[in-house]
Amino acid sequence: METSEPTVLVAVTDIFFYTKVRDALKVGYRLEKARTQQDIAEKTTTTAPAVVILDMNDLTLDAFQAIETLKADPRSKSIPILAYANHEEVDTWNRAKALGVTKIVSRNEFSARTKDLVDEVQKGVR
Repeated sequence: METSEPTVLVAVTDIFFYTKVRDALKVGYRLEKARTQQDIAEKTTTTAPAVVILDMNDLTLDAFQAIETLKADPRSKSIPILAYANHEEVDTWNRAKALGVTKIVSRNEFSARTKDLVDEVQKGVR
């Protein structure tokens, strides 16, 4: 039986946050994990995710580079990106928005409203 659940590409290396995302989205979404730049590019092409989640503060994964890569590729430039970052990092927020992130929220809001936020960006609500 083929699943019709939309795929969410989760580019988060923090296992605690990945577990929170997994638990929040276990009903209604299929998750694909990305740990590197190459993972993001490859899995975006192979899984055609409905949404990409990025941790802007993840030093292992250059989220800014990931946004640029996704937005430069015609196959992925229209995929909504939900990002989260520390709320006091104004430069990070502004740069992420300038690069084309669909929605950026604080880590706290992301934790509290993960499924609602994914639903919103997937449906085009900003």
